[in-house]
Amino acid sequence: MADLRMLTGGRTGATPTPGPALGRVTHPSVSELPADLAPADWGPALHLVVGDGGSVRIRVVDALLRCLAHQGLRQTTVDDIAREAGVSRATLYRNFPGGRDAVVVATAQTEVARFFSALAVDLGAADDLEELVVAGLVTAARRLGDHRALAHLLAEEPGVVLPWLAFDRLDRVLAAATAFTAPFFARWLEAEQAARAAEWTARVLVSYVTCPVDGTDLRRPEDARDLARRFVLPAIEALAAEGRPARPAAAGTAAPGSGRD
Repeated sequence: MADLRMLTGGRTGATPTPGPALGRVTHPSVSELPADLAPADWGPALHLVVGDGGSVRIRVVDALLRCLAHQGLRQTTVDDIAREAGVSRATLYRNFPGGRDAVVVATAQTEVARFFSALAVDLGAADDLEELVVAGLVTAARRLGDHRALAHLLAEEPGVVLPWLAFDRLDRVLAAATAFTAPFFARWLEAEQAARAAEWTARVLVSYVTCPVDGTDLRRPEDARDLARRFVLPAIEALAAEGRPARPAAAGTAAPGSGRD
């Protein structure tokens, strides 16, 4: 396994070892989301095609996002959503028989799909491991930090969001993020190391997004790169070192622990 200088090919001129062909990722349907982010209690997936802006269901989902950004969840009714989407109440219920709760679930699922789709495009374009980490941090921070509906909920109704960032639910979120991003890390790392690197990167991201540090904004590439070089890449280098075979002792030199002086 190459050391960090080889993994970050941009600094050495080395050509990174190509991994599996990832292809260009297009907007997935909800049914393609990691299972841990579409738990059973959300109900069946609605198969919303994220890229289909003309779909009635997508219009309703986007209408709810605008309502959430403006007035939050508690004050948003089915009538508010239908009015914002430009559809009748009957049309909304035809597409979402469960009413407001069904729209909320579909919106959460769709936003997760949008998030992972955007992330996949930028991760797939990375040329080395450092660029991969920086792209992941920047894209995720921008998608989360610039999300008006999410910002309003965190400020006014944190109980809607924060349970997903604590205890066993956070573990499920991290597991889903790890499963999704590990194949991108596997272009430069062994499978087990890639999974651990992906999880560590996700944990660092969640920590900085939920508890911002003055002077560090991961939406800025220079800040993300500084954080990656200080806290993320050294940990990944340590993981890579674990996978290297031990260097044989020179002739006539006692191996550590052999008892020979």
